[in-house]
Amino acid sequence: MRILFLGDLVGRVGRTAVIEKLPDLVEANQLDFVIVNGENSASGFGITEAILQDVLDAGADVVTTGNHVWDQRDTLVYIERQDRLLRPVNYPPGTPGRGAHLFTARNGAQVMVANVMGRVYMDALDDPFAVIDKVVDSCPLGQVADAIIVDMHAEATSEKQAMAHFLDGRVSLVVGTHTHVPTADHQILESGTAYMSDAGMCGDYDSVLGMDKEEPVNRFQRKIPGARFAPASGIATISGVAIETDDRTGLAERIAPVRIGGRLEPVLPEFWPSGG
Repeated sequence: MRILFLGDLVGRVGRTAVIEKLPDLVEANQLDFVIVNGENSASGFGITEAILQDVLDAGADVVTTGNHVWDQRDTLVYIERQDRLLRPVNYPPGTPGRGAHLFTARNGAQVMVANVMGRVYMDALDDPFAVIDKVVDSCPLGQVADAIIVDMHAEATSEKQAMAHFLDGRVSLVVGTHTHVPTADHQILESGTAYMSDAGMCGDYDSVLGMDKEEPVNRFQRKIPGARFAPASGIATISGVAIETDDRTGLAERIAPVRIGGRLEPVLPEFWPSGG
């Protein structure tokens, strides 16, 4: 199965780039399943229902989030009727929405997607390891799920790596989000789980993590806010990671970064028809 994961959409330029290019990517590369992290898509903070629907209509099968999931207050209401929007699974019981679900891919396969948030330098949610352990045990790879994708939304690389090793052999992919910088450590771990510390962002890289440069630089220099953060408005790079899984086991056979347009060096997977 051929799966694409795209990192955090940041602002109008990030979401527009994905909405415009994703339909052709899906068709040209025969993608079976697409996950997009959308938590910064509404002016950099959260996601509206209209933006969510636009991303789904463009070809995303699931949209994940993170620590900005509730920045748009309406999300607390509409997330209950939008089962393809996930919030971190380790929020306390009773939190609106869901953090993991089994979805049907274009090829008919069953794909479990789980969104979990780290605790190092982040909000103190429930233990991500204990929670994700129960989620994966409830939907075993190769038995109930044909693939399992875990979006590990976390600040610390060590926590992301630890999660990947904790789940190695039990899920198809553990991919980090939140830090908005694509890492070069994409690999398949010893027991067959694909891993990348951060998928990067879909946004303008002539920026500070997708935000216009002036205010972040000002805050580092003066230690006081001068204005609201606003997404940078230059040309966006689409950034993410692609994998192919074994149809029998659900484990990863190949992994490669994806970067399209903008300032970063472009790269497409060699195992895609449009790559090489």
